[in-house]
Amino acid sequence: MGKDLEKERFTEAEFTRFGERVQQQLGVLRELLTTPGFGEGPVTIGAELELFLIDGEGRPLQRNDQVRDVLGDPRVVLELGRYNIEVNLTPIPLAGRPFETLGAEVQETITKVDGAVAGGGALPIGILPTLDAGHFTLGAMSDQNRYRAMSRGLRRLRLEPFLVKIDDLELSVEDVILESANTSWQVHIRTPPERFARLFNAAQLAIGPVLAACGNSPFFLGRELWEETRIALMEEAADDRDVQRPERRDGRVTFGSDWVREGAHELFERYVRDYDPIVPDITEGAPEREVPELRLHQGTIWQWNRPVYDPADGGHLRIELRALPAGPSCADMAANTAFLLGLTLSQAERDLTGYRFAQAYQNFYRAAMDGLDAKLSWPGRDGEFEAAELVLSLLPEARDGLLKAGVTPSDADRALDVVAQRTRLRRTGSVWQREALARFGGDRGRMVRRYRELALSGLPVHLWE
Repeated sequence: MGKDLEKERFTEAEFTRFGERVQQQLGVLRELLTTPGFGEGPVTIGAELELFLIDGEGRPLQRNDQVRDVLGDPRVVLELGRYNIEVNLTPIPLAGRPFETLGAEVQETITKVDGAVAGGGALPIGILPTLDAGHFTLGAMSDQNRYRAMSRGLRRLRLEPFLVKIDDLELSVEDVILESANTSWQVHIRTPPERFARLFNAAQLAIGPVLAACGNSPFFLGRELWEETRIALMEEAADDRDVQRPERRDGRVTFGSDWVREGAHELFERYVRDYDPIVPDITEGAPEREVPELRLHQGTIWQWNRPVYDPADGGHLRIELRALPAGPSCADMAANTAFLLGLTLSQAERDLTGYRFAQAYQNFYRAAMDGLDAKLSWPGRDGEFEAAELVLSLLPEARDGLLKAGVTPSDADRALDVVAQRTRLRRTGSVWQREALARFGGDRGRMVRRYRELALSGLPVHLWE
């Protein structure tokens, strides 16, 4: 879904043809993934950072196309809402000092985007607290065919208005624009096909305790909800099960319902089998190995961890880790990346398929709801643990995973120490937002303006006043 389309409307015949091509391309991809030597190469990582644009009062600012044009930076692209923008970070080797490098580029790009917003700024935050219901209109959608086509495609599959429920909050929604309330920090790691299943399962296990230590989205429409309200909001806003597939267990945004047992092809096949296309754009004349329709379809199923096939430079596989929130600072995002990748790498050393998947599933949603206060379980340990306790006990395992991958000890230690300090002090972004809002007498705009100042400083959130 990264490129724009030539049109926004599609016929039923195009939906049918698209489905046929996707089925055919599944076979092409499966053959590619079993080709000797496919995807070999050094482990690299990358990331996508979504940002909110705000005006001088801390309210959403619908100028992303102007900011992009001012910057003229190929890393900067439009996101769904006119008040969202995305920065694609430069892929780098995992070995060496990746978190120092990643943190520096995040700081540089946030500062650059912020400086391009006349009369306002930019900030990395899971959900902007100053969003109100009036910001979710058709006019708030970025002026791109791909977003209008995605909106039409979802409306084709579900009855609208569509009811969104999070705790005691209920909203009647008529478009996909509600997804623009969420901004994330999405991390990619390259993997050879034969290692995919173990690494993917490890990411499914690791994300629970990692997310518990990363909460940064406690507010939506003036209400205090989950520590990571993004998780519930994204799943509700893009659900398409009420009409076409009421029997399907997983929505279009999902954690998943079982371990991967063979390889990436399992997930691609499930995406084709279980999910109707919503953007049936057909690319004529592309080389067979590019499987453009399959990749486009896969980009419209937003599993919190999902496979990515990239045909560039002979082709390779990546795992996209989508559950982390944007922010609060460059130091926090680099630290969250280190903890998630390190814990994933360490847990990939064992076969997790004998562990109950339901417990990993439960960990994820408990962490999203309750953060460091959540009760979590872990393979090989009896009972449940407070998330903060579990996080601190898992940091040495994450460190071992990073060092075995070639990360220098000082870079790993600096990043993981941020997570350790944040956890010991119970100072996540969500905690800071709640305390700041109380201190400012409920003034959301003032809280957002102060958040921006501190985020631009680069200091990790546990050092914010």
